[in-house]
Amino acid sequence: MVINLLDVLGDTVKDEELVEGMEDEEHDHDDAGGEDNEYEEEVEYDEHVWLSLRNAETLCRYIADKLSEIDADNAESYKSNAENYIGKLKTLDAEYQSAVESAKQKAILFGDRFPFRYLADDYGLKYYAAFSGCSAETEASFETISFLAGKVDELGLNSVLTIEGTDNSIAETIIQNTKTKNQSILTLDSMQSITSDDVKNGADYLAIMGDNLTVLKKALV
Repeated sequence: MVINLLDVLGDTVKDEELVEGMEDEEHDHDDAGGEDNEYEEEVEYDEHVWLSLRNAETLCRYIADKLSEIDADNAESYKSNAENYIGKLKTLDAEYQSAVESAKQKAILFGDRFPFRYLADDYGLKYYAAFSGCSAETEASFETISFLAGKVDELGLNSVLTIEGTDNSIAETIIQNTKTKNQSILTLDSMQSITSDDVKNGADYLAIMGDNLTVLKKALV
């Protein structure tokens, strides 16, 4: 059985978004097709759907239903396990919602790629970033650095966020261009670098999303 998560989520899948101040990757497409050039209509989807606890609930239900169809003898077990897990997802989702509602800050800023759009949209967070979630860029322009540093000052942010596995150089440069130059660098885990060894050592979705909540609370102070 193969399940395409984007197909399961249907119309709730989001297009890749370019927000104010973000580096715009240049696509060197051939314009020979004129006004009907297919690339003008090309849509790139944000595939980081797992970073929404609400998406995770939808996907768990779907997977449990499909397993129940394939292995009807154990259908009750699949459904029971799914409901138990979904209960934990709902609890953590409520904790995220409460943390954001009670937070002083309602915006986050990444000196990095931004794969957390689904999470930000779930809780109504404004975000700024150097690159989109699917960007392959590694260098930020002076204009991007300047804009993000200005946003840190304007919003009074106490931190600049990154994702796992980066060298923090862009975040550090942003901080050095702020007025106070004293913001901390915090890291959210997008789970794009999880290995089988990590799983064997106890890494799991709920624990990582719980850790991300702890980091988010610090960022929103």
